[in-house]
Amino acid sequence: MADSSGKPSVLFVCVHNAGRSQMAAAWLTRLAGDRVEVRSAGSNPGASVNPAAVEAMAEVGIDISAETPKILTVDAVRESDVCITMGCGDTCPVFPGKRYLDWKLDDPAGQGVEAVRPVRDEIKTLIEGLIKEIAPEPTA
Repeated sequence: MADSSGKPSVLFVCVHNAGRSQMAAAWLTRLAGDRVEVRSAGSNPGASVNPAAVEAMAEVGIDISAETPKILTVDAVRESDVCITMGCGDTCPVFPGKRYLDWKLDDPAGQGVEAVRPVRDEIKTLIEGLIKEIAPEPTA
């Protein structure tokens, strides 16, 4: 379960790619570093990342303000080992040998930062569990 670099690859999918999937990608990048290749996309990407998600992530020292929502492509799914939808009803093309997960997360769209914080924290917990499975810390 790894790309040509030997790293596992994870794709986070959410319809607008503006909140949950962006936060998940940022957490995985922060917590796993270069041990995992990270992508995020959506079937109907929004114009920009949700400002409340940007604010909530900034509170934990992660800047996602420069991220932009991206369109979900068949290639992005094909190139990923794990495809994770964010409980938003978006679907990925199915390829054999891939792992598909659906994380049931509240939608932060249109919500203030107070409503986004618990979603941010739940995503972090899910990401920590995912890292233990696919890219555990090398032991000394």
